[in-house]
Amino acid sequence: MSHEILMKRLGFPDSRLLRGILEYLMTEEEARVAAALPGSVDEVAERLGMDAERVRDILDGLFHKGVAIPRDFRKKDHYKFVRDIIQLHDATMASRHMNDPEFARLWKEFGDREMNPAVGRMLTDMGLKFWRVVPAYEAVKDLPDVLPYENIREMIEAQEKIAVVPCSCRNVTRLASDGCSFTDEFSTWHCIQFGRGAEYAIARGSGREISVEEALQIIAEAERDGLIHTWANTSKIVDPVVTVNCNCCGDCCEFFLSSRAANVPLGVQLEKSRYEAYVDDEACTGCQTCVKRCHFNAVEMFSPDGSRKLKARVIAEKCFGCGVCVVGCRQKAIRLKAVRPPEFIPD
Repeated sequence: MSHEILMKRLGFPDSRLLRGILEYLMTEEEARVAAALPGSVDEVAERLGMDAERVRDILDGLFHKGVAIPRDFRKKDHYKFVRDIIQLHDATMASRHMNDPEFARLWKEFGDREMNPAVGRMLTDMGLKFWRVVPAYEAVKDLPDVLPYENIREMIEAQEKIAVVPCSCRNVTRLASDGCSFTDEFSTWHCIQFGRGAEYAIARGSGREISVEEALQIIAEAERDGLIHTWANTSKIVDPVVTVNCNCCGDCCEFFLSSRAANVPLGVQLEKSRYEAYVDDEACTGCQTCVKRCHFNAVEMFSPDGSRKLKARVIAEKCFGCGVCVVGCRQKAIRLKAVRPPEFIPD
């Protein structure tokens, strides 16, 4: 019964697959405590007629599992259940301790069959783009008029508390399928947390605190591997809402999986950067590295003027301005240019 209450809260009341995940995560007693949230330890104990110390122990265990979130990470006297299915997925799978193929398999099956299509449709219906692409630093560092909130290094340097955790999406593919074709999440974690998000990861032990320099090194490695920087779609750099910098790829990450599963354009949930790639035909050697690195299928090869020699060409409407192609081009034949005004990025 308690698991069913939680399933309903998460928006999948009849899902056999979600029930399997919740039963794998929680005993009936743990689910009963989770279903009694939000509330303080004493309030939950009174509602359920349980010993307060027993409730405290259960809630602390649920906190470390990623199910219950305390209002204060030190006091841990008042908790709430996770906000939604995405937060449950990310909290339970984005953990340094996560090395459970069976649990990852449960999430993959639920994601493929139910969660990803539902999330894609929901974000489409909402009509809001909560996230946007931030161009690779190496692709814009020499360009004029780069805004502070599209300079990923400047954005990282502004943070006071930083932590890193394994990417929840890549943990699923690493443990339950063929893994990521772009990077190795096991050797380098790529999900960078800030502010309260960083405090949460540190307190829960799901990640580790890192310095600005370490974060910048992760950013540089992500760009070399061809990952896409994403950020909350706002011009604010330091804000309670801005707690994570994801470094995404087309074969693992929720943005891509949910849009494909719902058969909706990626652009309905992920905003482009202000930039767009273009090719210098004279410098292009036709090596096709840019085609392989593009997650958006925005680069194609063509034969100019009937020539047998292939050249790269950017499909403008498909380009998200991530700069991954620019970083990977040894001939420096592909570059970014600003094509949208500063006010394109909302306050």
